[in-house]
Amino acid sequence: MPKLAAFPKAYMQALCKEGTMTVSEWIDLAADLDVDGLEWYAGFLEMEDESNWPKFREQVEAIGKTIPMMCCSPDFTHPDASFREREIEKQKRWIDMTHVLGGSYCRVLSGQRRPELSINEGVALAAASIEACLPYAEERNVTLILENHYKDDFWEYPEFAQKMDVFCLLVDAIQHPNFGVNYDPSNTYLAGEDPLELLKRVSHRVLTMHASDRYLIEGTIEDLRREEGGSAGYAKRLRHGEIGQGLNDYDAIFDELRGKGFNGWISIEDGVDGIDQLKRSVSFLRKKIVEHWG
Repeated sequence: MPKLAAFPKAYMQALCKEGTMTVSEWIDLAADLDVDGLEWYAGFLEMEDESNWPKFREQVEAIGKTIPMMCCSPDFTHPDASFREREIEKQKRWIDMTHVLGGSYCRVLSGQRRPELSINEGVALAAASIEACLPYAEERNVTLILENHYKDDFWEYPEFAQKMDVFCLLVDAIQHPNFGVNYDPSNTYLAGEDPLELLKRVSHRVLTMHASDRYLIEGTIEDLRREEGGSAGYAKRLRHGEIGQGLNDYDAIFDELRGKGFNGWISIEDGVDGIDQLKRSVSFLRKKIVEHWG
């Protein structure tokens, strides 16, 4: 049966930029959540000090949870080989971070969709960079998970592999036991595409999942696809919402995953309107997991 983790979506500015919330405060806040683990973020300000890594693991385990997944954002599509090498070294440090925290999964991305980059060139650069990290990950019993992502907060351009066809090309280019997919249904809407169509194409490679939901503040899905599919900047028609109240069909998603034998981690990216919203999303997902996995 899948396990649930939570990600501090509502507190990213406080934890990563402002320093107005400590990691220990987030751990304490999450203690009462009915989840099995906490997804970590490499950009928490306090993660710069490596002596904090084992301390945070101890604190999380003291509340009866684990740290299964690491969220980070390498940029592997830069044309400069020295830039890519620095990104590979950063990814290796994040793999070390995952290992020390007791995690099993560390996210990778393709990189930015730079205008001068062809699809074949971008896939080749991203695949080579990810493959350069895989032996290092395997030695530490860490699996790299490629997410169908939208855009890192600090990037100028959207994700190179944002579109379904490009994402699938990159997934197919990498065949390694320590590599798989982190599926995020909401991000597919930001590409102007169908999340269930993507899932059916990659479900045999899905190892982890981000659970979130989006809702339209105006217009229709067709308006979104026509006006903002795959464009730079966050889609203005979409907002984060409580899981089960938005566009995603979790019954169809879970049917597909269960049919492929999925029993990995589902990490909740929710709670932008507060901890009570996050608790309701946890309850919704617990109910759906029981319905589909028994």
